[in-house]
Amino acid sequence: MAMNRRTFSIAALAGAASTFISGGALRAASAPVSARNVVLAHGLFADGSCWLDVIARLQAAGMNCTAVQNPLTTLPEAAASVNRVLDRQDGPTVLVAHSFAGMVITETGIHKSVSSLVYVAARAPDAGEDYTALAKTYPAPPASAGVVFDGDEGRLSEDAFLRDFAADLPESRARTLYAVQEPFHKALLTGKTVNAAWRSKPSFYAVSTDDRTINPDLQRFMARRMGARTIELKASHVSLISHPDEISRLILEAAGRAI
Repeated sequence: MAMNRRTFSIAALAGAASTFISGGALRAASAPVSARNVVLAHGLFADGSCWLDVIARLQAAGMNCTAVQNPLTTLPEAAASVNRVLDRQDGPTVLVAHSFAGMVITETGIHKSVSSLVYVAARAPDAGEDYTALAKTYPAPPASAGVVFDGDEGRLSEDAFLRDFAADLPESRARTLYAVQEPFHKALLTGKTVNAAWRSKPSFYAVSTDDRTINPDLQRFMARRMGARTIELKASHVSLISHPDEISRLILEAAGRAI
């Protein structure tokens, strides 16, 4: 779909598909600092291309965007990949994560360039928290049964990818995304964050209500705990692809550019 700033603005003004919920006062400030930079981090079963639809909309709105290629090896290495990109930013930056990458932005969001955080159906642990133990306090999501390992490398089976990860996408699109999923290393899942950037930075959260990869009630708990500005979308785990307009608007709000 061809877009320019005018068409994006019209879409943003007309959009009413999602409902904003007050999760509490924004951390650190009543309103986010104005930013023109956006850094986006992907999670498991994906690569940086999962952000393409959102990036196109943000660029049409005048934002400078960079998608990080998360190595999916260890949490420290994933954090280092984000910090290298943050070091290259020339001013306030919105740091965005999908899924597992919420661990990464929770760790790296203390970077001096980061003005706000956006979590898209993402993990949001506290400092030193055992996320796996936290997740086990909620019913297991169906996708967890679809993870398969080849030695130390894990990936999502095609059936689970189509049914539980990207259920609200056209099958042809979901199969394309399945073909580019990046395997993750078992060591990645053992990492714990040292920092909890959401305790000091304004935070935003997009809950996927039909998520079969991270329990929606767990998402709501994490959003509420961080006092995030929260939206709920009737979406699968990949709301950044099935609902790019809503996710882009949330990021623009986090950049102090709400329309």
